[in-house]
Amino acid sequence: MALAAKARGNVRLPPEVNRVLFVRNLPFKITAEEMYDLFGKYGPIRQIRVGTAQDTRGTAFVVYEDIFDAKAACDHLSGFNVMNRYLIVLYYSTTKGTKKKDLDKKEADINDMKQKYGIGEED
Repeated sequence: MALAAKARGNVRLPPEVNRVLFVRNLPFKITAEEMYDLFGKYGPIRQIRVGTAQDTRGTAFVVYEDIFDAKAACDHLSGFNVMNRYLIVLYYSTTKGTKKKDLDKKEADINDMKQKYGIGEED
């Protein structure tokens, strides 16, 4: 086992750290090659998805092979200036996207139960 890999084995990362980074404030004209050049400096990349729709332009998902490479990229590229734009690099969290949907569904279920059992209605 390599010394660096052995040292990594004992490191505890914060729970939000994962292999998927969400990047905001990207220049609209950035190319895939430039993305790979910029983020590839920190380790092997599995995939980069750059937003092309009107509401996703300027954003991208970067998926690293290794969680430590993703952490290094997030630490070093957050606030990095690319084509006069300062990057916002965050760890992607699936729970953030689904939390609102879950709350809406629970609220609808509660309202259905209130109606079914006549709770909250005025006499």
